[in-house]
Amino acid sequence: MTHKPLEGIRVIDLCVVWAGPFATMLLGDLGAEVIKPENPFVFQPMTRGAMARPPQILLERSIAWSGGLPRNEVGPRPWNYNPTFVSLYRNKKSFTVDLRRPEGKDILRRLVAISDVVYENNAVGTLEKLGITEAWLREANPAIILVRVPAYGLTGPYHNARALGVHLEAVMGHTLLRGYDDADPSANTAIYSGDYMAGAQGALAVMAALWYRERTGEGQTIEIAQAENAAAMFTHAIMDYSLNRNVQGAIGNRDVHGRAPCGVYPAKSPGTAATMDDRWIAIHIENDAQWQRLVEAMGSPEWARDPRFATNEGRAAHHREIDEGIAAWTRERDDYELMHQLQALGIAAAPVLEASRMFDDPHLRARDFFKTQTVRDAGTHEYVGPLWKFEKTPVEFYQPPVCFGEHNEYVYRELLKVSDEEYAALRAGGHIAEEYDPSVP
Repeated sequence: MTHKPLEGIRVIDLCVVWAGPFATMLLGDLGAEVIKPENPFVFQPMTRGAMARPPQILLERSIAWSGGLPRNEVGPRPWNYNPTFVSLYRNKKSFTVDLRRPEGKDILRRLVAISDVVYENNAVGTLEKLGITEAWLREANPAIILVRVPAYGLTGPYHNARALGVHLEAVMGHTLLRGYDDADPSANTAIYSGDYMAGAQGALAVMAALWYRERTGEGQTIEIAQAENAAAMFTHAIMDYSLNRNVQGAIGNRDVHGRAPCGVYPAKSPGTAATMDDRWIAIHIENDAQWQRLVEAMGSPEWARDPRFATNEGRAAHHREIDEGIAAWTRERDDYELMHQLQALGIAAAPVLEASRMFDDPHLRARDFFKTQTVRDAGTHEYVGPLWKFEKTPVEFYQPPVCFGEHNEYVYRELLKVSDEEYAALRAGGHIAEEYDPSVP
């Protein structure tokens, strides 16, 4: 049987929210054994949800991607099926331990001794307050690979600043670039792409460090400042200023190089006006020949035959007028049908899909992207699977989103070989649990 790419590698996931958990999920998808220690007495907001036991009214007022729950009910263990958790915690194992107490910290030390990677993205100083320093980790395992993913770095004037992805992009100026030229930045919606970029780079860094350790026997400490990593989101603006001293601003959905038309246009939606979905299609014209093909596809309306639009320069100068004409045409057409029609003509076009429409996407279905899994208390649902398929090496969805404390027996008894007496003492002390302590809201 062919082994998974990272089979035999053990990763301790001390992560929160998205930037860290996405990286460890990628490593788990590739076959690494990812183990997440969780504290029954401390709830980490935005990781297993907003709060351990949210009131029904909070659920009703939350947006679906962060607070939606199965059947729109809180249920007995909402931390096991909150969307911000289930989207990032497949192919992982969970065990519980209170790291604030000496016996809990000793359990972590013993786990570090038999692991390969410790990965964390907590606020700077969080682990140090627990006594979990680089020196402490290396004393437990000199060859450990430690990955730290702070928002703005472990040193420097911003190192103590707390941040989510939305804060990163605001501090870095991305919010000033990502918007419409006729709107204030406050009109922007929040995005968190910096988290996912940090996760992808972090997973790559772990694999590079494993390769290095295989050759030298040495572990490493890797620091990934999310702000530096996320700068790739607007490299063009950085380079334009560095080389040309041009300060770019918001341009909406237009082409940064000035090719026109380029935009996102309304498409026909099924249902009545009261239930109408928000459907859009992106269309990008790159040269005059493509423009002429688009004009013909639209039925050669009089407005599109205007000589002002014959060249890219003219189209760019009158892009708002052109956008209005294209929008009047697209809003009467299905986004997918229009995509196929325009792509057949050599024109770049694609629907802008909100998350729920992924499940109807024929390409994702053909790639077997979704996996049906059963999660305790949540029922059976389809979940997003691994991002890759390799020709010879398996990449599998082998563990559904992990329940709180689901692998206590495995970690304590099989990996750490604790005695029956120690196991009983740890359970009596509250370290070993399947639910958050009643004191946790």
